Amino acid sequence: MYDRLLLPTDMSPGVDRAIDHATDAATRYDAELHVLYVVDADAYSSYPGDEYVHEFEGLESALENAGRDAVDEIAEQAAAADVSTVTEIRHGVPHEEILTYAEDAAVGLTVVGSKHRSDEYRRLLGSVAERVAHMAERPVTIVKTPVNTE
Repeated sequence: MYDRLLLPTDMSPGVDRAIDHATDAATRYDAELHVLYVVDADAYSSYPGDEYVHEFEGLESALENAGRDAVDEIAEQAAAADVSTVTEIRHGVPHEEILTYAEDAAVGLTVVGSKHRSDEYRRLLGSVAERVAHMAERPVTIVKTPVNTE
């Protein structure tokens, strides 16, 4: 049914269950698993003034390195389940890059992790997972992970 699946990661606990779900789906469909990390441009470009240029570059590099570690770790887990993977690091607005990648790579199913938050929280902040699900032209599965509010 699916030749290629996409698993975007942001290294948050919300993606943990999605990793297992995506790996299982890739195994069932004998599909290639694409693992994507987007270095969020807003996270490192929000510094005002020129005095932060060197820190801006350091933060961007640190985020990229952390993303590389995350996609490599997921690829190792998938390889242990005999799932073929492709890893990718992109820079930009997360939901936009996820949607563009899914289209460019002809991904049949995107599996997105999401922390299960209250409706109030979602109304105020929204989520990348919601944007991807609403804007994608192909199927998206959202795998929720409960968040401990204690």
